[in-house]
Amino acid sequence: MIVTELAIVGAGPAGLSASIEARRARVDVLLIDENARPGGQLFKQIHKFFGSRAHKAGIRGINIGTELLRESEELGIHIWLKGEVCGIENGHNLWVVRDRNRSEIVKAKKIILATGATENAVTFPGWDLPGVMGAGAAQTMINVNRVLPGRKVIMLGSGNVGVIVAYQLMQAGAEVVAVLEAAPVLGGYGVHTAKVSRAGVPFYVSHTIKRAFGTNHVEAVEIVELDNSFKQILGTEQILDADTVCLATGLTPLTELAWLAGCKFNFVPALGGHLPIHDDKMHTTQPDIFIAGDISGIEEASTAMEEGRLAGINAAQELGYISEDEAKIRTDAIWDSLNSLRSGYFGQKRRDSKDLILQNGKR
Repeated sequence: MIVTELAIVGAGPAGLSASIEARRARVDVLLIDENARPGGQLFKQIHKFFGSRAHKAGIRGINIGTELLRESEELGIHIWLKGEVCGIENGHNLWVVRDRNRSEIVKAKKIILATGATENAVTFPGWDLPGVMGAGAAQTMINVNRVLPGRKVIMLGSGNVGVIVAYQLMQAGAEVVAVLEAAPVLGGYGVHTAKVSRAGVPFYVSHTIKRAFGTNHVEAVEIVELDNSFKQILGTEQILDADTVCLATGLTPLTELAWLAGCKFNFVPALGGHLPIHDDKMHTTQPDIFIAGDISGIEEASTAMEEGRLAGINAAQELGYISEDEAKIRTDAIWDSLNSLRSGYFGQKRRDSKDLILQNGKR
């Protein structure tokens, strides 16, 4: 059995930020991730963040990830890669499979779950053909593995992920045949959508994929218009030549470990579905378990990093490394930053949704 003061599951932006804050306070930290390298989504993100300087505006995600890794190494954080956490019991014990051939039990005084999210799938005839994939998978192929997933791509979903990945596919040499959006309006920020539009990519609002054709892989896609009830309008079908379909149709928080731990949940569709209830310190209803990042609701990497900082600081406080007064001052400052990130029309909706899973201290 491995014993540590703080175990953090997930080495993405939330987990890394949590581990850095806790380790700065001299907490013994073990950071566990199932991937071969830490950093999560940051190493896919070659675009620059925007917003304020405090929120890494003007810095590419890959560079933010590199900086977090450098700091974690300098602080001496223990990192287990290729470690899959398969179970959790008694609120303290983690069952970890390492390198796919051995298992360990990790006993931790405090646990932070920063497990992220998984891509949503959309089914249609032909959706199981090679060439149909999540937009995140395509982004990993081009930005991490340097492999072009296809030459002629249709993107389903016009949110930020859809338009950002569409533009990056073009940068990698692919042709984006079209961006489809089931809703009557586009979903991404204008700065991202405009870049794709200026490149000549057509956008089809109130459209979806009716079917994909092909023998051994995608060869063509039939699209169809939708009415106000999202029902297909017969006679509006079009056939588009394509060898790849990317699905940017939302994310679902990875909450399995929180369920296993007995955390209480609330259902918040705007943030991705069933989410662990937590307070303004990112503390769940289980006494020694915190959460941070997409497991607490689907938002941006900047938000995930701030939530990670909250969890790391308050876990350190409960372990006796930071005074209550200092933790409160730092928590309040981070909440000011989070509220700034969530400002504006879309941000306000996020803040309102967050109130449904915040307990003992709404912000």
